[in-house]
Amino acid sequence: MAVETDVLDELRRLRTRVPRLAGSLAATVDGLVLAHDVPDTEPEGLAALTAAALGVAYRVTDVAARGEFRELLVRGTRGYVATYAAGSTAVLTLLADDRVNVGRLHLEGRRSGARIAELVATGAGPGAGRHADRAVPEQGPVPASDADRRIGTLPVRAPQRPAHRPRPQADG
Repeated sequence: MAVETDVLDELRRLRTRVPRLAGSLAATVDGLVLAHDVPDTEPEGLAALTAAALGVAYRVTDVAARGEFRELLVRGTRGYVATYAAGSTAVLTLLADDRVNVGRLHLEGRRSGARIAELVATGAGPGAGRHADRAVPEQGPVPASDADRRIGTLPVRAPQRPAHRPRPQADG
């Protein structure tokens, strides 16, 4: 069975274990979708934003000396977005309604993140994944820094300054 199918099965089981879970997505730390169960949401966009948020979250934990990234929780007026590390190369993002039991969300999210990490680890390597039928050009050996890529090694761009200057406010 393909890794994506196994991961999708885990996402579906997660939905049955967490009442008020609105959707779930497993992605690589680079923002590529592994599997998703997110109705009314564009999975590719969510995966890309998750990768960007990971870069910031990692930097915050690093600067604050809080150790390695484990999870991120964002609360909006309509609910929660929770992201959990799923090993060193994948993440799990959960969308939940505002009335979700946050403790249960964390418990099940952490468990599913660990399970997805196992699934990705057993299916990782050349030829594994959703594009296994495509020919892969020979690129030579992978540098050690890329082979051991961890969540926190995502590049983080410095904020850009606006190209224009704001107009001064008129007093009056």
